[in-house]
Amino acid sequence: MGGPQQVVYLINALRDRGHDNVLVCPPDSGIDGVARLAEIRVQNLFCAGDLDLPFAYRLSQFLKELKPDLVHCHSRRGADLLGGLAASIADIPAVVSRRVDNTEIRLLATLRYRPFRKIIAISQAIAKVLRDHDVDEDRITVIRSAVDAEALGREPDHEAFRAEFGFGEGDFAVAAAGQLIPRKGHRYLLQAIAVLAPTRPQLRVVIFGDGDLNDELRAQAASLGLDGVVQFAGFRDDLDSFIGCFNLFAHPALAEGLGVAALKASAAGVPVVGFNAGGLNEAVQHGETGLLVSAEDVAALQGAIARLMDDEPLRQRMSTAGRKRMQENFSINTMADKHVELYESL
Repeated sequence: MGGPQQVVYLINALRDRGHDNVLVCPPDSGIDGVARLAEIRVQNLFCAGDLDLPFAYRLSQFLKELKPDLVHCHSRRGADLLGGLAASIADIPAVVSRRVDNTEIRLLATLRYRPFRKIIAISQAIAKVLRDHDVDEDRITVIRSAVDAEALGREPDHEAFRAEFGFGEGDFAVAAAGQLIPRKGHRYLLQAIAVLAPTRPQLRVVIFGDGDLNDELRAQAASLGLDGVVQFAGFRDDLDSFIGCFNLFAHPALAEGLGVAALKASAAGVPVVGFNAGGLNEAVQHGETGLLVSAEDVAALQGAIARLMDDEPLRQRMSTAGRKRMQENFSINTMADKHVELYESL
C-alpha cells in the first residue's frame, strides 16, 4: 500500500510520458514481482541493508554501464544510503524520496542525504523532520504520494462485500488498515469502539493488516467484549476494490508520513477519522473530508466516530469533498508531473 506501490505508479506514469526506466531491486522481493507483471524493466541486485558495501559497488558498476541521466532512490533498506554512494561513484546526479517521519541520528542523516541533489518529502511533516536534521531548505521538495483516484472511485459490489464480512443492510461499517504495530494506534480505536458499542448495535469494525501486535490486539478486543463487533481480516491485497463499501475509515496513527490508506479512503468517498499526527492533516482536511482529534485522546476519537455515525448528510458532504480533492491534488498524473519537473530541473 505504501512505498513500493508509489514506485510502480511513478515508473508507469513516466513510461507513459516517454521516459525510459529501470527498476533496481532485490530478487524475489514484493516489488520485483509486481514490476515484472507491469512489464517494467527490472535489474535484480541483492542488498542486505545499509552495511552491505558490496551492494554499493555492484550498483555503481551497473550505473556506469547503463549511464542513466538520473538515479532516484526510494527504499530505506540500503537504497538511500548505499544508493547515493553508488550514484556518486558513477558520477550520476541522484535524488531520494523520504516517506517516513521518524527521527534519526543527526550524523547519520547528514551522511545519508549528502550525495543527493534533492530530497523528496511526501509531506510537509517529513520536510520539517529533514529541516530539523539540518538538511538545507533548497535541497528539500515536497511531492505528495498519489492514489489511483479513478479506480478507487468506481462503484464497488456492496452485496458481495456484505456477504464477505457478514454485514446486514443496516450495519455501520468502519474500516482500519495498516500494520499492527504500536505507532498505528489500534489500541486507542478498540477502546473508543468499546465505549460506543453498547448503545450502537449497528456498529461493526474490520481491522486489516498484520504485525507484531496481532495477538495482543485480538486479546484486547476480546477483553473489551468486542467479539461480535470487531473482526481482524489480516492483510488483503484486494482492499482497494471494496474500501468504498465502508461508511467510515479510522486511522488512529500516532506517527504518519502522510497516510496513503487515508488517501485511498477519501478517493473511494469514505470519510476519515483519525489523530492529528504527522502528515495525516495533509491527507485529511479536518471538517471537510474527515475529522481529526488530538493523538491518544480516546474520548475525542469516540466522539468523532459518533458524530459521523449520527450525521449522514455530513458524511455525504465529506464523501464528495474527499473524492474531488483526491482527483485534483493526489492523482498519479499530478505526482508524476511534479517528478518530471524536478528531474528536468536537475
